[in-house]
Amino acid sequence: ITCLDVSSGGGLGVSTSTDGTMKIWQAANGEIRRLLEGHVYDVNCCRFFPSGLVVLSGGMDAQLKIWSAEDASCVVTFKGHKGGILDTAIVDRGRNVLSCSRDGTARLWDCGKSACLGVIADCGSPVNGIAVGAADNSLNLGTPEKAPSEREVGTEGKILLLAREDKKLQGVGLQSRQPVFFFIGSDAFNCCTFLSSTYILAGTQDGNIYQLDVRNTNAPIQVIHRSGAPVLSLLPYRDGFIASQGN
Repeated sequence: ITCLDVSSGGGLGVSTSTDGTMKIWQAANGEIRRLLEGHVYDVNCCRFFPSGLVVLSGGMDAQLKIWSAEDASCVVTFKGHKGGILDTAIVDRGRNVLSCSRDGTARLWDCGKSACLGVIADCGSPVNGIAVGAADNSLNLGTPEKAPSEREVGTEGKILLLAREDKKLQGVGLQSRQPVFFFIGSDAFNCCTFLSSTYILAGTQDGNIYQLDVRNTNAPIQVIHRSGAPVLSLLPYRDGFIASQGN
């Protein structure tokens, strides 16, 4: 099993696996409700849309798919990445979604027209994880070179975090596509998340968790190191966070 998510209401769970399938579960008793088949090779990531009725997934087949949790149908398939998709993010209520890939790009997609709205970043190195959040008001997110498409919904005032294989954590203005900051870590970054509009977390392959202030990323607020095992996922929880490591 490569990834898990639970619907906003808590009723359903979804899981992805290296066997190429996904399953929708009844969260209360672990009963399998639906089997989602359509990816080729490993499915790497899954998440529910805020509605809790629809799921977004990405796989090693470079395909991003949207599924109905109610009847297991694949509603949309997005194609454009040249390498396996490693993570996804949903903008606001989900008219637009984001994906990142081994091909070094992060892309923005329009769900209604099932089209790519643009490459947000082209890093030249695999992007292992992404997170999208509202930016602190004092942050300069840059200005778009050309006016955004009217199909872009909810990208204004947002920052996209990119956890990169080349030891860089990058912040990009989602609407402007302009870099906001670069932070160089001790090893490949595997995952990242927002704690608030100012504070972010990112985890590395050699076991470091960096807490940064997006307004000044020159030096981390703290570096947490419990073991040398890779930090695989990070999730805000109450006043802190949950981290999983490869040990």
